Amino acid sequence: MPLILLNKPYQVLSQFRDADGRRTVAEFVQQKDVYPAGRLDYDSEGLLLLTDDGKLQARISQPDSKVRKTYWAQVEGEASENQLASLREGVDLADGNAIAHTARAMTEPAWLWRRSPPIRIRKSIPDSWIELSISEGRNRQVRRMTAAVGLPTLRLIRTSIGPWSLDGLEPGETRYIATRDAWLQIASQIN
Repeated sequence: MPLILLNKPYQVLSQFRDADGRRTVAEFVQQKDVYPAGRLDYDSEGLLLLTDDGKLQARISQPDSKVRKTYWAQVEGEASENQLASLREGVDLADGNAIAHTARAMTEPAWLWRRSPPIRIRKSIPDSWIELSISEGRNRQVRRMTAAVGLPTLRLIRTSIGPWSLDGLEPGETRYIATRDAWLQIASQIN
């Protein structure tokens, strides 16, 4: 069965069922017996990988694998070089130190889809965009990291996981990659 790349929309759970009636990935992925390789929070958007290959799932999602995940975060405030350097040097979180492999300021891409509902804009507080990559995936890690340096996250989009990216996928769209090809691609990413 192929590796499935899904551009998970905002306010969709990274699971197939929900007792509370919230939207789930089952609305977008009809394949049976596939499971997410990692999680993406309900209030985050972007790339989610699904597979039926347990070894591939573990290779992608286990912190020891050091597969990089890249995010675009719209944050409250103007990101300074000192704040970005702090993210790269590591910030202390309740569950240990967290380091961004990369952290840089960016401009909002012109092609980026609108989020519904949109983020709350405050006239007196500017916002900006940053790109950062991590190889872990602790609970709400990116949001906690940006908050730790004084840049609360307003919108979070995962743009890539290892060799796979959102390129060409609109929210709710999927792309399929043969499992053999996925293994070859992930093998090329070993650090």
